[in-house]
Amino acid sequence: MTSRRGRRLVPSRLGLRDVAQVGSAGLRGRPVRVVLSALGIAIGIATMIAVVGISASSKAKLMRDLDRLGTNMLVVTPGQSFFSDEEVKLPKSALRMVSRIDGVEHVAATGSVSDANVYRSEHIPKAQTGGIQVSAATESLKNTLRGSMAAGTWFNGATGSYPSVVLGFAAAERLGITEAGQRIRVGDEYYTVHGILRPLPLAPEIDNTALVGWEAAQKLLGFDGHPTSLYERSADDSVERVRELLPRTVNPEAPHEIEVSDPSAVLKAKTASEGAFSSLLLGLGGVALLVGGVGIANTMIISVLERKHEIGLRRSFGATRGQIRLQFVTESLMLSGLGGLAGVVLGALATYIYANASGMPWTIPPWAMAGGFGATLVIGTIAGLYPAVRASKMSPTLALHAS
Repeated sequence: MTSRRGRRLVPSRLGLRDVAQVGSAGLRGRPVRVVLSALGIAIGIATMIAVVGISASSKAKLMRDLDRLGTNMLVVTPGQSFFSDEEVKLPKSALRMVSRIDGVEHVAATGSVSDANVYRSEHIPKAQTGGIQVSAATESLKNTLRGSMAAGTWFNGATGSYPSVVLGFAAAERLGITEAGQRIRVGDEYYTVHGILRPLPLAPEIDNTALVGWEAAQKLLGFDGHPTSLYERSADDSVERVRELLPRTVNPEAPHEIEVSDPSAVLKAKTASEGAFSSLLLGLGGVALLVGGVGIANTMIISVLERKHEIGLRRSFGATRGQIRLQFVTESLMLSGLGGLAGVVLGALATYIYANASGMPWTIPPWAMAGGFGATLVIGTIAGLYPAVRASKMSPTLALHAS
């Protein structure tokens, strides 16, 4: 374009501040529509942030538990006999033999007492056992499992030979026992509750068990002295070597009848399974984000149709097609950015509430927040391109005439 004097007219350039003012003009004029359009993006981002955050918090808790409980514990239990149908039992000397293995630091045992049931009182029908098992326990069990007491104390050399019992966490809940000193019926006699254990992630079978001292179980309940489970802790660098030695040490005559398991593997598997489930939920969050992007595109198209007069005036006053495109792309970016920012805040808040209620550390990977917000900007750009191009192609004369 040239003037009468032959000089070329150069369109004015928009600075960043001008772009922001022009791009936000459409948002300021339609606040309700802005909120509803941004809500779709916010829901998608909040879902994705919450899924990643809750998964990361859960994994952090599991790793914290593994660090506290250790990955150096192995459990020895009877296997199956290949040559007879008789029940396989661990030898009575198994505890002593395992303690002699080089590298073993702690070893403890439990033994099932099959002929005894637990009741809150003698008024409970015999058939209602509540699924609570009675087991003999060695004095070293709590330290080997790295357990702690929710109430009362653990057995010592004296109480382990008297009619006293320590309840697993779930067993205490089923019996309605909340503190030490109460009495329950074990078999045909009353036993004093000496303590209540907190949950044991590496030995969940103990949670639903009433534990009686090893000597008391033999003397009062007819326990035969054969361990049902051996719990062993060794030095971290000796775990694999000790694992190979355990079957031959526990039962030299039939090592194939001995099973050795790693309870920490269950927690590791749980972490992996939660990761797979989180990927599914993350995909659903991505779908919600895509739907939000479609909503923004629809809002921008309607905005272009409603603002033909504004577009015509700007074009008639010298605004270039590029400036019109920039205006609507900026508006779309701002709209999606507001939704993304709200989604990050909502997702972080939801993660905090869930983690706090579940006793987990609040953990959100920085890449999740940065990636989620970045995704909204990409979607906002894509959603605003078509409406922006459509607005820039409007003829000023037709736009003013249509208005």
